[in-house]
Amino acid sequence: MSGSSSEQSKIALVTGGGTGVGRAIARGLGTAGYKVVISGRRAEILEKAAAELASETGAEVTAIRADIGDPLSVRALFDAIENRYGRLDLLVNNAGVSAPGISLEDVSFEDWSAVVSANLTGAFLCTQQAFRLMKGQMPRGGRIINNGSVSATTPRPNSAPYTATKHAITGLTKSTALDGREFDIACGQIDIGNAASDMTKRMATGVLQANGTTAVEETIDPKHIADAVVYMAGLPLSANVLTMTVMATKMPFVGRG
Repeated sequence: MSGSSSEQSKIALVTGGGTGVGRAIARGLGTAGYKVVISGRRAEILEKAAAELASETGAEVTAIRADIGDPLSVRALFDAIENRYGRLDLLVNNAGVSAPGISLEDVSFEDWSAVVSANLTGAFLCTQQAFRLMKGQMPRGGRIINNGSVSATTPRPNSAPYTATKHAITGLTKSTALDGREFDIACGQIDIGNAASDMTKRMATGVLQANGTTAVEETIDPKHIADAVVYMAGLPLSANVLTMTVMATKMPFVGRG
């Protein structure tokens, strides 16, 4: 299997890369010289984003529709990457969904299952296929970066499905980092706090706090997340950022709420 290890030819996959934080990450990687594949479930949004990102960065950006909760779809995604590029240097497990902010006992099984499928099962399936490809390619190895969220350590009220999956991502990150050692596969996690996106629009009008009050929360430009991911990705495979938290300085995360 062929593939150059030069920075200009590195291949990156960003799941959920058509919108929000994922799109910002894809833009950052494209600007840094990567060839970028973005995936998601909505083909028209992906194609439009790929064209715009290519124009903005001058990079090669490819859109491949995939449902990361479906093992056959994930396999097809990675087969397409292997067929096109012969290798994968970076996987960014970014895709995910939130659940309705309701009491734990009122969460439906369908909502629970949808969040687990998108946030946890999808990351596992993509990691599994990345291992398959990264182990066999030459030069061997690569890097995986998981989007953990600050909910990987600290929950918001009424967020059991989302928080449970993000706590689990930390376990997946550590297991991946451990199991990847032998094969030059590094894995780290970026925990994001209030990056501006459709998911955080409600911060501007106030969100429920742990003490029962409602408060407006600060957000940050997702470019700061992209810059952090580009830094993590740019390290040699002999070095790894296992965990990094990038958050709005004034968000009510550090301290009691």
